[in-house]
Amino acid sequence: MSATAREWLERIRALPLPDRVRVMNVCGGHERSISMAGLRDALPPQVELIPGPGCPVCVCPEEDVYHAMQIALHDPEVIVVSFGDMLRVPVNLPLKETRSLEQAKAAGGDVRPVASPMEAVQIARENPGRRVVFFAAGFETTTAPVAAMLAAGPPDNLMVLLSGRLTWPAVAMLLESEDRGFDALIAPGHVATVMGPEEWEFVVDQHKLPAAVAGFHPESLLAATYSVLRQLVEGKCFLDNCYPEVARPGGNPTARRFLDETMAVVDANWRGIGTIPASGYALQPHLAARDARLHFPDYGAHDRKRAGLMPKGCDCARVVLGKIYPNQCRIYGSACTPRTPVGPCMVSDEGACRIWWSNGVRTREVA
Repeated sequence: MSATAREWLERIRALPLPDRVRVMNVCGGHERSISMAGLRDALPPQVELIPGPGCPVCVCPEEDVYHAMQIALHDPEVIVVSFGDMLRVPVNLPLKETRSLEQAKAAGGDVRPVASPMEAVQIARENPGRRVVFFAAGFETTTAPVAAMLAAGPPDNLMVLLSGRLTWPAVAMLLESEDRGFDALIAPGHVATVMGPEEWEFVVDQHKLPAAVAGFHPESLLAATYSVLRQLVEGKCFLDNCYPEVARPGGNPTARRFLDETMAVVDANWRGIGTIPASGYALQPHLAARDARLHFPDYGAHDRKRAGLMPKGCDCARVVLGKIYPNQCRIYGSACTPRTPVGPCMVSDEGACRIWWSNGVRTREVA
């Protein structure tokens, strides 16, 4: 029988830990489980759990959101569909202007939330005389179903505005920086399920840091935390799969095949962070007829001086990179709340700021 959360906590507390240990997670689902279960308060005080780049909505380029908005606003015959969180992400425009897909819908654009690529296919089939643009932002686990949809041959009137990202290159970028900001890594179980746990071996092999793949229940997260802490204490680093019932060597071969058939890996921009090499997905050339980027003007407004950046005062980029905690953002809880989000980290259920707010952290702390 596997250990309970209480038993894992007892094992962690029995370790001779150093004065400070920083453990980063790179999954919004992990951060949500950590916060909901109160794991930070349960762990020894010297263990810091740092939320990292685990929110695809938060890093989706502002230019892509703007492009999707302008398609909806300029062409009344086009239906723009996207995952629900993306509808509320604001872009850098004056308050009096349309600043999100949600506001574009209110201004007359046909914008609809969907929960899966198959809903986008259904909308396209129900509207054969109209073009449907699926604005698809997400990491590997969200992009794989989009790839499967494309491989299956959706209706001719369905196009994709793709903003897919790979998780591991952002972690690699942090590890290669002068101040990596963490001592051990908890890798995302859902990404490992698709791509294979071995994708994270570079953390151990190249950077000599402990790493463990975790699932989403407190027991799996605490098992992974115990593993990396024990590795640090014993000076033996390896990749530990603490989610073996789902994340298996090689990942999901069908999902990976669909990704290879329909997607190319390219250099990609991360909002507020910049371009990270080989960190994005783009449609393969044989899918050019599906690529909304090739068929719609970008409607670029050259007078948008802060285009591509986070809104003024917003520290979402530093939160995403694990440089500060969510409640250390300059506008956390004042100008920026879930009802009035300024930055994307307060919009998505996978955004660290939204997660912390939803779990009762309502006051700002000076960094």
